[in-house]
Amino acid sequence: MTTAAPDKSALRDAATLILVRRDGPAPAVLVGMRGAKAAFMPSKFVFPGGAVDAEDAAVPLASDPEPLTARRLLIEPREGSAVTPRQILAAALRELAEETGLLIGQKGQCALPGYAEAGLVPDPSALHFVFRAVTPPGRPRRFDARFFMADASRIVGDADDFSRACDELSHLQWVPMAEARALHLPFITEVVLAECAAVVRAAGDGPLVAPESVPFFDNRGDRSRFIQIGAEG
Repeated sequence: MTTAAPDKSALRDAATLILVRRDGPAPAVLVGMRGAKAAFMPSKFVFPGGAVDAEDAAVPLASDPEPLTARRLLIEPREGSAVTPRQILAAALRELAEETGLLIGQKGQCALPGYAEAGLVPDPSALHFVFRAVTPPGRPRRFDARFFMADASRIVGDADDFSRACDELSHLQWVPMAEARALHLPFITEVVLAECAAVVRAAGDGPLVAPESVPFFDNRGDRSRFIQIGAEG
C-alpha cells in the first residue's frame, strides 16, 4: 500500500519579519533574493520568513508578545490550524536567524540554532503584527502568512553581519524603503512595504508602534475578501 504524497498546495501557517533600520539618512529594510529554482517566488526579493513548524511551539521566549499583537493574532482563526501567537512569533524569529544570521533576543539558554551559540533566548516583544495574507488558490505553495515589523535596533550584534545565514536567501542587503519598490518584488511584498512605510512615517523619531488595524487579504474561500483586523483596537 502506497502512502499519498502530502498536498503541497495545502495552506500552511507562515511568519515573515520586516526589519526597519533607522540609523541612517533614510529608513531601510532588510531583503534577500530567493533562488531561481525555488518553488515559491523564485528570483524575487523578499523579507526573511517561512513556514511555521510544529517544533516552534516548544521554543522558549524571553518575554511575552506585545499585547495588541498577541490579541490580533487570535482574530480570524483558520479552520484546521492550531498554531498559537507565541508559535507564530517564534517562527518569525527562527526564520530570521536561519536566513540572515541576525538575532533578536535576551540572555538565556535556548537550543534554537544561532540563539544557542550566542547564549540568547528569542524575544518577541518588539514584533508588531502589521499584515496578513493568504496565498490565492492555484499556486504551487500556499501560506496563511502573518507579517511582523520590528526596529533593527533590537538586533543583538552587528546588523551588517550575515555570515551565519543559510543559503536560502542571497544578496542580503539593507535597502532604503523609498528605493525598495524598484526591486523585483512579489506583489504582496510591495503592498506590505507600503503599509510598513506608513507605520514608519507615523512614528517619526519615536518608537515603532502597532498600526491602528491590520490589513488582511483573505483567499481562504471561493471569493477573495479584504478586511481590517482589530480596527476597534
